[in-house]
Amino acid sequence: MSAPERRAKVERTGAEVSVRRQCVLLNLARSGVYRPRPEPDAADLALMRRIDELYLQKPFYGSRRMTFALKEEGFGVNRKRVQRLMRLMGLEALVPRPGTSKAAPENKIYPYLLRDLTISEPNHVWAADITYIPMAHGFLYLVAVIDWASRAVLSWRLSNTMDSGFCVEALEEALRRYGKPKIFNTDQGAQFTSAAFTGTLQAAGIAISMDGRGRFLDNIFNERLWRSIKYEEVHLKAYADGREARAGIGQWIDFYNHKRPHQAMSNQRPMNVWRQGAAKSERLDEAVDMTLRLDNANALTTYPQQPRKKKKKAA
Repeated sequence: MSAPERRAKVERTGAEVSVRRQCVLLNLARSGVYRPRPEPDAADLALMRRIDELYLQKPFYGSRRMTFALKEEGFGVNRKRVQRLMRLMGLEALVPRPGTSKAAPENKIYPYLLRDLTISEPNHVWAADITYIPMAHGFLYLVAVIDWASRAVLSWRLSNTMDSGFCVEALEEALRRYGKPKIFNTDQGAQFTSAAFTGTLQAAGIAISMDGRGRFLDNIFNERLWRSIKYEEVHLKAYADGREARAGIGQWIDFYNHKRPHQAMSNQRPMNVWRQGAAKSERLDEAVDMTLRLDNANALTTYPQQPRKKKKKAA
C-alpha cells in the first residue's frame, strides 16, 4: 500500500485509536497527516503543462534533460524543481535502467507474459495505464483500460489523487461490461501492484502481466492512446474544473471508439472491431472468449520480440 493510500485510512475524528497510534501502525509521519500538501501555484501549473508536452515528444527525457530543455525555452528552473514536478505528475524517463527501485517495494511484482505472444483476437489481452491531465487550475489523473487487439477503450476514470481506488473502479466496470481477458498487463506502479487491484484480477481468474521498469514499449498501445488524446483534445483546451474535463474526455473517447478510423486497424473503428469479435463468439456460444481472427497484417506481435534460433537438422 502506498503512502497516500495509508494516509487516507487515518481517521482523525471519532476514532477509537489515536492519530499518533494510527500513524505508528501505518508507518506514517504525523506531519504528513496533519499538514496537507501545498497545492501547485499558477507558475508550477504552467510549467507542469509544458513538461507534459515535452514528455509526449521525448518520453526518454529525465529530469536532467528536461531541465536543460526548459531553460532553453526561457523557464528559470533548476533540476530539483523539475524532479519534484515530474514526481508529482507520475513521469519518469522511459529508458531501461538496471537496479531501479520499485514503486511499492512491499507489493508483489509479476513477470511480463507478452514477449513473443501474437495477439489476434479481442479479449485476449487488456492493459491499463495512468496519465496526467492539466487543467486551467489544478490537474487530474486519467486511467484507461484498453483491449490490445481492437484498441478499444473499455473504461476510464478521472481522479485528483494517485491512489488505487479509481483504477479498481475502472477495472471493475470493464469486467462488468465486456467480460474478461486472458491476460491483463500494466506497469509496476503502486496502483497496479496494490492488493486491491491484483486481487480483483486474481478473483476473476485473469493472468497478471507487468512491464519491466522503464520499458514503455511493453505497454506501447496505452502510450499511443495518451499521445492521441492529448494532441487532439486535452492540450487544445484548458478545462475549468473536473466536470468540464470529464465531459471533454468522455466525448473524445466516445469519438475515438465509435467514429475515429484507426490506421493500424485498416481504418476500422476500435469498438466495431471489438463488437465483431463479440458477435462471432456468441455464434460459437462463447460469450466471453473472443474468437475474431484479424488478418495477418493486423495481428499484434508484442514488443520486444526476440529472434528465434533455427533448430539444426539431425545428421
